[in-house]
Amino acid sequence: MQDDRSEAPPRFERDLTAEHSPVVSMARVVIGAIVIVGLYFARPVLEPIALAVLLSLMLAPAVRWLHLRGVGRSAAVSATVLLAFVVIAGFGAAVGDEVIGFVRNLPQYEDNIATKIRSLSGVVPGASVLGRATRVFHDLGSQLEGAVGSSTPPTAAQGDSAPVPVEIRQNEPALLQLLRNVIGPMLQPVAEAGLVLLFVVMILLKREDLRDRLLRLAGARDLHRTTAAMNEAAERVSKYLLMQLAVGLCYGLPVGIGLAVIGIPNAPLWGLLGVVLRFVPYIGGPLTAVVPCALAIAVAPGWGLFFWTVLLFVAAETVTANFIEPWIYGRTTGLSSVAVVGAATFWTWLWGPVGLLLATPLTVCLVVLGRYLPPLRFLDILLGNRPVLSAQETLYQRLLARDPEEATEQAEEFAREKSIEAFFDEVAIPALVLAQADSDRGVLAGHRRAVIAEGLASILDNLAEDGLVESDEAEGEGPRIACLAARNELDLAAAWLLQHLLRLRGYRAVVFSPDALSTFNIDRLPLRGAGVVCLSMVSTTSPARARYLVRRIRRRARRARLIIGLWGPERADFQAAEAIVATAADGVVTSLAAAIAEIEAALAESRIPAIGERRFARESA
Repeated sequence: MQDDRSEAPPRFERDLTAEHSPVVSMARVVIGAIVIVGLYFARPVLEPIALAVLLSLMLAPAVRWLHLRGVGRSAAVSATVLLAFVVIAGFGAAVGDEVIGFVRNLPQYEDNIATKIRSLSGVVPGASVLGRATRVFHDLGSQLEGAVGSSTPPTAAQGDSAPVPVEIRQNEPALLQLLRNVIGPMLQPVAEAGLVLLFVVMILLKREDLRDRLLRLAGARDLHRTTAAMNEAAERVSKYLLMQLAVGLCYGLPVGIGLAVIGIPNAPLWGLLGVVLRFVPYIGGPLTAVVPCALAIAVAPGWGLFFWTVLLFVAAETVTANFIEPWIYGRTTGLSSVAVVGAATFWTWLWGPVGLLLATPLTVCLVVLGRYLPPLRFLDILLGNRPVLSAQETLYQRLLARDPEEATEQAEEFAREKSIEAFFDEVAIPALVLAQADSDRGVLAGHRRAVIAEGLASILDNLAEDGLVESDEAEGEGPRIACLAARNELDLAAAWLLQHLLRLRGYRAVVFSPDALSTFNIDRLPLRGAGVVCLSMVSTTSPARARYLVRRIRRRARRARLIIGLWGPERADFQAAEAIVATAADGVVTSLAAAIAEIEAALAESRIPAIGERRFARESA
């Protein structure tokens, strides 16, 4: 096949702007690193604010509901926040009391635990080591207790050892020891909780004022974009929290009921714990199972209770993780599944357990910013769930990668939603236009064009096996239609698409490669009996050659209707095709559907109907 790249001057895309320059890219990387370092070191300040914003989004609907029913803003906020923190504190106290009771009752469970460890000996490879380690620590603790109880001051019988220096220290008051050892470690979480409470109250009270200040800070000249971004972020986070609560209920209620049926102590408490821990992505379920499984080991002498407990959690986690959570994370948050896992890993590394809790809401806000702010668009591309490549770009990439199987799956899925004709016109032809644009720029060599054509031929063969297009052996009857590829392999691939659509309608169409249109072969084309001749061109960057082909074809097929297939959307070079039509061609089309309509109109005018037309009409009806 001839390569006429020299006939057309390359068309280069627009030059790289400053936005895409390496200096700007490096500056963005440096700024990103500085922001991450700042987030890490500002953790004590930012954590309470982030938690307060998250709680505010959860409590805002309740405040709005009370306010709409005549309750004042301050009273509604106070009642909602007080109720929320009472519930949180009560739940934390209940869980803590249960854990303390479990530790206190460990001596009662010692026989059951020892029996289970002995039953594992010889069955589990590490069980004997665990048993020996347990006995060692038990004996060591007994010896330490005996040594402390029987310790006496040294006597003269111990020998004439060197005198021990004596240092007199003043004992600290008991109050100071209590403050340092007990109250001190408790002050930090209490202070953080109080700070979060204060921020929640202020955010709920001054919600509109804070919104206006953020709008002003983001830029009053672009209120539409800023308002849309804030509304979308708040809506997505609120919907995520609501749906996550629904997921927690779907997980916690069956767990609580199942544990009660099995016989685990305080089963409703563990079901409620499952509802809360489901807000922690991916590891909330396993964390819920820790204490119930430990209780199952301790309270029963056999292994049956433990196995039933594990089976219950495995079943609940499988249903929730495989059927409920993927739909919630993908549809509600706008994040991909990979982004959810990556965000959980990143924020946990940055802020610890609090970061894990805030990972999804914070990432949702980043994705929304990426959708509305061009400098942060890469966040939407990396983390969002929207397709980043169009259907035609995906097909083009699959053809370049020599993967016609995945491209066939794409065609079948598109055909199920619309039709195979729509796939050819809306996906396949635009993909060939992209390839031709790269060829015109000189970045797609001839052998790569051949790869694309071969891949498209494989797709047509696969679709023929599935019955979506006619196979090459299915020759219809009727007036002969000639499809000519004007320049290269991409024009040939477009001609194949038109041929298959014509065969679907019962017409007999023949495709001629670009070699058949060479200077030495064009006069040998068997076109004298053709009723319609369609010249397939994906690009008109060489109007002189196209005009030459039209004139030579007209001499070979004087009675045939000559149609120019300028595939792809109407462009500026459409005028060049019009000039060609003005000389010798009978029509110009830019889509396969228009080509089919033009060909059928030409056949109707010639009063030689195709035999397969009636069969196609019956099948369409």
